[in-house]
Amino acid sequence: MTALTHLEVCIDNIESLHAAQQGGATRIELCSSLSLGGLTPSVGFMRQAARLSSVPVYAMIRPRQGDFLFSGEDMEIMLADIHAAKQIGLQGVVIGVLNTAGKVDHDQLAALMQAADGLGVTFHRAIDQCVNVYEALDMVMAAGCERVLSSGLQATALDGAETLAEMVRYCDNRLSIMAGAGVTADNAADILVQTGVKELHLSGKTTRASLMEHIAASAHMGDASVDDFAIPVTSAEKIAAVLQAVKTIR
Repeated sequence: MTALTHLEVCIDNIESLHAAQQGGATRIELCSSLSLGGLTPSVGFMRQAARLSSVPVYAMIRPRQGDFLFSGEDMEIMLADIHAAKQIGLQGVVIGVLNTAGKVDHDQLAALMQAADGLGVTFHRAIDQCVNVYEALDMVMAAGCERVLSSGLQATALDGAETLAEMVRYCDNRLSIMAGAGVTADNAADILVQTGVKELHLSGKTTRASLMEHIAASAHMGDASVDDFAIPVTSAEKIAAVLQAVKTIR
């Protein structure tokens, strides 16, 4: 069994930053659009998080939804966003780039790592879409990333626990494997025990009602199935419950 050393919480609004810290998060993954898997946060959001956070903040560097096959223009955007994160004073970035064959794109990763020099770097769940996860891990380690976020190639980290355990053994102390996807207070302890990971990643999402007094029921900002007056936010209680659930693991 392995004790938890980091509980990373992914957020996409400033309200959630306060809740995540209140709940006991030890690191923040800063995103926009968590409903799309997380995209790059705005410069203003980065700056506000850097000012207000008492724990390290890593910015997601992902310019669009969808796959992780990025064009030259996408790369220019990502390099500029990494530069912004560095200038603002964030502690790290979160990246992931693949080629058409489902392998880590060596040249793109090298360019992003060079831009991120001086920052911590997490390689995100693009690893779960690789054709050979161990070859991918070798490339990520050779590039100098400090951790990989993975669900063990499955829909949830609990489903992928066996593969996560193999990844932990394969990387040993050369790279931290952080388990994410579907992590809750109900399964966090099982994930730690079954995998040997030392870091967990979750959003702890809930919703709160809008504070608007006037509700415009007919007009929608986007998809009509999405309630514009239910605000997705991190639950401090859900984050604290995960920490409570794993506190006895040594």
